[in-house]
Amino acid sequence: DVVGHGISAAATMGRLRTAVQTLADMDVPPDELLAHLDDLVLRLSDEEPLNESADPFRTTVVGATCLYAVYDPVTRRCTLARAGHPPPVVVSPEGHVRFLELPAGPPLGLGGLPFEATEIELPEGSLLGLYTDGLIEAADQDIDLGMSRLAHALAQPGLSLTALCAAAVERLTAAAQPDDVALLLARTRAMSADHVVSWNVASDPAAVAGIRNLATRQLEEWGLDELVMTTELIVSELVTNAVRYGTGPIRLRLMRQSRLIVEVADANSTSPRLRHARTTDEGGRGLFLVAQLAHRWGTRHTPEGKIIWAEQELM
Repeated sequence: DVVGHGISAAATMGRLRTAVQTLADMDVPPDELLAHLDDLVLRLSDEEPLNESADPFRTTVVGATCLYAVYDPVTRRCTLARAGHPPPVVVSPEGHVRFLELPAGPPLGLGGLPFEATEIELPEGSLLGLYTDGLIEAADQDIDLGMSRLAHALAQPGLSLTALCAAAVERLTAAAQPDDVALLLARTRAMSADHVVSWNVASDPAAVAGIRNLATRQLEEWGLDELVMTTELIVSELVTNAVRYGTGPIRLRLMRQSRLIVEVADANSTSPRLRHARTTDEGGRGLFLVAQLAHRWGTRHTPEGKIIWAEQELM
């Protein structure tokens, strides 16, 4: 949420949004993402045009806030961090409403102050609501009253996300609002156990063939025979890299949802680097091959090390 209106605020929002998307693609944890975003806001604020009079739309970021959340449908764990933003609201499957108690964090652009992430478990079917302060603040009411009204507006069972979102905004913004209003609703889904499978891998090059065969049999069991060849190559490359350059324990995980996801985890936090091997090179094409075969791929750091993942479209 960027303070202000007009072209300058819109331009700033666009730059911050692009930065968030880039950092999200890099699987940066929420607290680290906010720290990077804080550094960016500081740089934007320090930018001086060559001729201020010739730049009436100079971008100055003061008081921007952000809330960032990552949800894992396998563990049903949600990790959140906020920078001066209102706390998210959660509606349980039974209809109980609560606002999450997260460390508030400083607004973006102050610099030097840490951000903290909080991890919670959200049961399947929970409703998560993210919003800007314009939805709960007004000249004739305090924030507590606005949050109470929001909780009451979201405690309406049986509505779709679109209908519930529209009804809540209409209810809370009956009068003209001096500030911009945004409400984002998401309902959690959990991945069923029969769509996830994992194996431990020995730190031995000879283990690659066996783990590749296990992955092949699992894909055949899921009816994904058309993805067997590409998945064999992806598994071979990722597991081989983990055995050669990573640190045990090594683990392979397959997840079937809207896409097929291959994950290889190890205890080494060093990220691999995509190389473009020359024609005379004998190696260095592994990750390039994975990038060509997969719809997307990337690295996610964990407290134990890292995970290299690759997604494939279901045919």
